[in-house]
Amino acid sequence: MAIIYTYPRLNTVNNGDLLLISAVNTPRKPTMRVRVEDLKSYMIGYTSYTALISQVGAAAPTAIVLKNDTGFTFTWGRTAGGVYTLTANGNAFTANKTIVFNNSGVDIAGGYTPPYWERTSDTEIVITTGGVDTAIDNGAFEVRIYS
Repeated sequence: MAIIYTYPRLNTVNNGDLLLISAVNTPRKPTMRVRVEDLKSYMIGYTSYTALISQVGAAAPTAIVLKNDTGFTFTWGRTAGGVYTLTANGNAFTANKTIVFNNSGVDIAGGYTPPYWERTSDTEIVITTGGVDTAIDNGAFEVRIYS
């Protein structure tokens, strides 16, 4: 077996990268491999979709995605004034294991309209700003899905 410090240093770790681990209770196979994404979800306990959200007029919100390690693709929509949907391409939003943190960012509608959220199904979350459009500008938005 090689001496660990003789391996080259990896500056950037990606989800698909493999790590070597030593399994204490497995005498026949003490050295095994694990994918980074499997280790992350084990250590942190959740995956997340994090974005900066803006919405203007009758348009659907736009998102600058900062992080998405959920394995799902998300689409923003607008169903009425101040009512928006975040739809996943699969059953992402597990009941009692999904939580949303959000704010309106800079309130450009003239009055504070705090956004609130509701999980309506395994594939959809509804965000409401009190019936007012153009009330979110670079608002912080994070969905956490716990394992």
